[in-house]
Amino acid sequence: MWQDNYGRTFGGQTALFMELLPVIESIVFVAAEPVSPAFILEVLNGTPETGAAGEAAAEPPHLWERPVTEDEVEAGLEALLKKYQDGIYPFEVRQLAGGYQFLTKRSFYPYVRRTVVQKNQKRLSRAALETLSIIAYRQPITKAEMEFIRGVNCDYAVQKLLDKQLIQITGRADGPGRPLLYGTSPFFMQYFGINEVSDLPKLKEFEDLAEDHMDLFRQHQEQKENHGQEDAEPRQERETLLGEGTQENGEEA
Repeated sequence: MWQDNYGRTFGGQTALFMELLPVIESIVFVAAEPVSPAFILEVLNGTPETGAAGEAAAEPPHLWERPVTEDEVEAGLEALLKKYQDGIYPFEVRQLAGGYQFLTKRSFYPYVRRTVVQKNQKRLSRAALETLSIIAYRQPITKAEMEFIRGVNCDYAVQKLLDKQLIQITGRADGPGRPLLYGTSPFFMQYFGINEVSDLPKLKEFEDLAEDHMDLFRQHQEQKENHGQEDAEPRQERETLLGEGTQENGEEA
């Protein structure tokens, strides 16, 4: 079993695993984007890099007594996920876009936001969000299909989404002219904090939410109408009384 400085233990039975875990941790830590188990396995079992003069480095082909297995990498990543769930850590290892990455925990985000100068803070326009939603739920999709759904030209929105690397060209359709097909990119999943496209909210959930909002709206309208009727009744009574009083005064005169 592997044990950290606080006396906590994590999965693993072999001495090799105890040596592997901090190495896997360091690979995930230095990565600027989510790293897949396959990539980690390749790094651990890969041949050494060649030197500047083209000569092989002095390290042996494998840094371990035997090749590391996929199960050992998976076990190491699972141990890291559990380790950083502890409240003493301000960051955690999360599954994103099919890989693993260190991220600051959500509760610390307000403080990190004040400290770090974030790049590209401009929000997506409504047109870009609508186009991105259509691509996410209908991918792969052509630009003509997007424009048919939205009813307007999508050239600018598509180009902006490509510039922000939220979408990518996935191929060509079989129709006339073989138009380009678009789909979401791996960065899209990082941007929205999901591991797979299937993690997106289902359209049925949006429909239920919209129906709930419509019910609340109808109730609000009914309450306004009821209040309007209640206010109208005293007015009618006052007008009737005023009319009768005027008539009586006229008769007395």
